[in-house]
Amino acid sequence: MRRSTYAWLAIALAVACGAINWLGIAGWLAVVVLAASVAMHVAGNAIGTKLRDSADSRLERVPRPPPRLPANPPSHLEQRTPLSRLVPVATGVGAAAGGVAGGLTLIRLAAASPAGAVLGGASSAVLGGLLGFLTASLFEIIRTSVREAVAAEHRG
Repeated sequence: MRRSTYAWLAIALAVACGAINWLGIAGWLAVVVLAASVAMHVAGNAIGTKLRDSADSRLERVPRPPPRLPANPPSHLEQRTPLSRLVPVATGVGAAAGGVAGGLTLIRLAAASPAGAVLGGASSAVLGGLLGFLTASLFEIIRTSVREAVAAEHRG
């Protein structure tokens, strides 16, 4: 390497040491992560270049794809379908139940102010709606899967 490269390396090392002294252990960790990132980047480039250069580029050695077999028709779960009426209803019921339960719990047990109870109730409503949506979606998937399995059993 040239002398100027060593000079820049010494300057970078001095700045890094100053940052480490100023930041403490977080600075050391940052330097380690940065050095590891640079080392892995350089190693990945070197390995990728070596693999690319040593690869066999003749096309006749590429295996041919297997013959295409007739595909089964897609199942109901593989198709995009709208939600059933159960999912939005369960989401609304879950949100309402979560909001009421969260608000009343905050008022009764935590002696929260009305503003805190409203905010906590809204948060509980979001969680209740999410739980209702997930539960209804799970039951919808189970119902559809069982219905398709029974239909396939009767066909076969």
